[in-house]
Amino acid sequence: MIIETYNANETFKLGEEIGRKALPGQVYTLNGDLGVGKTVFTQGVGKGLGIMEPINSPTFTIIQEYEEGRLPFYHFDVYRIGDIEEMEEIGYDDYFFGQGVCLIEWAELIEEILPPDLISITIEKDLEKGFDYRKITITGLEF
Repeated sequence: MIIETYNANETFKLGEEIGRKALPGQVYTLNGDLGVGKTVFTQGVGKGLGIMEPINSPTFTIIQEYEEGRLPFYHFDVYRIGDIEEMEEIGYDDYFFGQGVCLIEWAELIEEILPPDLISITIEKDLEKGFDYRKITITGLEF
């Protein structure tokens, strides 16, 4: 499915809707270039899960854990992963195969360890349609 948003608030609201509908054990991959709105989208997912604390990109920590929502939320940013063994060191399988919701930025870098039944989200810009326009492609999820 392809969804178009025309400002950051619409991107946030889409994330929020996905967070409200998220189920235990779901794994989402979030792909897109720097500056396309991945953090805004993720903040919406967090709000949809009932998380009130600020959600920031875990670029330097690899994972941020949020336990206060209706489901645990695990936000990964694997951009700085140098080797898949780093994921093993943090016990990725406890997260990926647990009862929380995982959202993984730059997931293409760890493709070989991702579960097969994930939900893929790609956010793209198209400056011809406007500075704030986003094309959001979602596969593996029915609305």
